[in-house]
Amino acid sequence: MQEPLLGAEGLDYDTFPEKPPPSPGERARVGALQNKRVFLATFAAVLGNFSFGYALVYTSPVIPALEHSSDPDLHLTKTQASWFGSVFTLGAAAGGLSAMVLNDLLGRKLSIMFSAIPSAAGYALMAGAHGLWMLLLGRTLTGFAGGLTAACIPVYVSEIAPAGVRGALGATPQLMAVFGSLSLYALGLLLPWRWLAVAGEGPVLVMVLLLSFMPNSPRFLLSRGRDEEALQALTWLRPADADVHWEFEQIQDNVRRQSSRVSWAEARDPHMYRPVLIALLMRFLQQLTGITPILVYLQSIFDSTAVLLPPKDDAAIVGAVRLLSVLIAAFTMDLAGRKVLLFVSGYAMGWGPITWLLMSEILPLRARGVASGLCVLVSWLTAFVLTKSFLLVVKAFSLQVPFFFFAAICLVSLVFTGCCVPETKGRSLEQIESFFSSRRRSFLH
Repeated sequence: MQEPLLGAEGLDYDTFPEKPPPSPGERARVGALQNKRVFLATFAAVLGNFSFGYALVYTSPVIPALEHSSDPDLHLTKTQASWFGSVFTLGAAAGGLSAMVLNDLLGRKLSIMFSAIPSAAGYALMAGAHGLWMLLLGRTLTGFAGGLTAACIPVYVSEIAPAGVRGALGATPQLMAVFGSLSLYALGLLLPWRWLAVAGEGPVLVMVLLLSFMPNSPRFLLSRGRDEEALQALTWLRPADADVHWEFEQIQDNVRRQSSRVSWAEARDPHMYRPVLIALLMRFLQQLTGITPILVYLQSIFDSTAVLLPPKDDAAIVGAVRLLSVLIAAFTMDLAGRKVLLFVSGYAMGWGPITWLLMSEILPLRARGVASGLCVLVSWLTAFVLTKSFLLVVKAFSLQVPFFFFAAICLVSLVFTGCCVPETKGRSLEQIESFFSSRRRSFLH
């Protein structure tokens, strides 16, 4: 099997020279016309992200309603409201922790489907809540489901997508999460808070139904010795005229070279810990930008400012702008590159979708299931600290203090991007892994 030529020089460089890279026009045609089944499988999976985005911001219209509730069992104080808003992130951290086991035990697809159980139970508890404990438990369960899907879906999508459209498809988890948030904001203008929880059940059921017809990740199947099933899955995912056997051999060779589990000695090797550390720091910095507390308390934030429109309308507008930004990122990520968008764009175009995509791209196959769960665990523990303290800090020091902190973190993130984050545009997962093994600073040097 030919080894990747990462040291090759010149304009004719290509990892596998027997397969010259397609032109931009050919890539567009492949992405638009020939990958329909990949798009379908991706859509089925990212419905889990829709539920995640919907559940994350559920408290935005609900906290103001419950703070003015006449029911003493459901009336929220500021401290109770901070728990109601933040306990979701504790559930998400637990979901990320469980993904470290489930991602490799059940596989990516079945782990996503499993998340439907705590998600449906959580929405049911909140819809029928008669006390604070039901709200908190329901919020925790939907958070657990969100953390599990946040760790599993990007890995599943990256492993089924061809390199030419992996950037666009890698943005769809964040796109659907933003769309889920926007849907919650829009429905919040029309429905009472209990019916918002009932409406959250629908996407969960559709996700399970569609995923039951989709294949598992070929890379996961090969890692479990199910070669024939993996070839069938890859054949189903690729167009009829694709060289499936060539791609299957590349994936198979990579999986065979990494069939054993990572030992502690290997974990200290830079080619193993460098990508994991980069992914962890990206997730940590992404949360420190303050996106989670801002989204969770968005309507309450607008309540405390002198805006002209009603806070509910402002929240819906923010959701629409986020959706438009992620759409732009999805269409430009494979053209402009990941690092460029991280530098020049805001959260919704850069640090939102790209950090999830890069996490799934750069993590080594042998540690991908565990490492993705670890990234989600770190991410949501950070989010819990920020979300739990946000309302209390605002009450004590005003709104400016946390926002100045978030701005400083954004500057740190720019430095980190320039120094540590690799550009992965147009590279297969096998090439990316070889890049870290070579310990080079660039794919082309």
